Amino acid sequence: MKPNAVIFDLDGTLLDTLSDIAEASNRSLTEFGFPIHPLKDYRTLVGDGVFILFRRALPAAVADDSVVVDQCVVAFHRHYDQLWSATSRPYDGIPELLEELVDRGLRLGVLSNKPHEFTVECVRHFFPQIPFGAVFGHRADVPRKPDTTGVEEILRKLDSTAESCLYLGDTNTDMQTARNAKCTAVGVSWGFRSVEELIANGAEHLIDAPEQLLRLL
Repeated sequence: MKPNAVIFDLDGTLLDTLSDIAEASNRSLTEFGFPIHPLKDYRTLVGDGVFILFRRALPAAVADDSVVVDQCVVAFHRHYDQLWSATSRPYDGIPELLEELVDRGLRLGVLSNKPHEFTVECVRHFFPQIPFGAVFGHRADVPRKPDTTGVEEILRKLDSTAESCLYLGDTNTDMQTARNAKCTAVGVSWGFRSVEELIANGAEHLIDAPEQLLRLL
């Protein structure tokens, strides 16, 4: 069936946000006296929401302490509110791809494990000209990816079906989400994780540049 919709992950897929996330996270860890991490570590720390980020980033002795994790999450929100657009930017070719998809009449959505308010703000700021039909980050009442609830909600808003939808992402969580929802799983090699991880988690297609997505339409 010919695709009529595309759902995108945000961080590592549409936007290179790693430095700003790392800086906000390290400021939060420093605030409570915990060791910080180099930028490269955040490639594997991110991807499953802020709570899980700190479960991974905190020392093992406190990583399961929900009070400590929650304190770091609150601090992260405060720091990231000041940093979210400091160095973040769309990946090369992404704005042009989105404009071409709009011109071709495809329906577009964004689903991220980033907090919802930051997801919406990033999309509005970096892609003001793109008429996304649905943009969702992590919301307290909706399970995080790889749960399919968010995908199903977006498909309803886009008036599309899983069989007609491509799902793009850069992590194992994204590929699992796509496969769980029965969307076509497209892994992007320019993001935070490896091609090997994408393949191992069910990527049906791999693309090395945004314009290569057009081959799948």
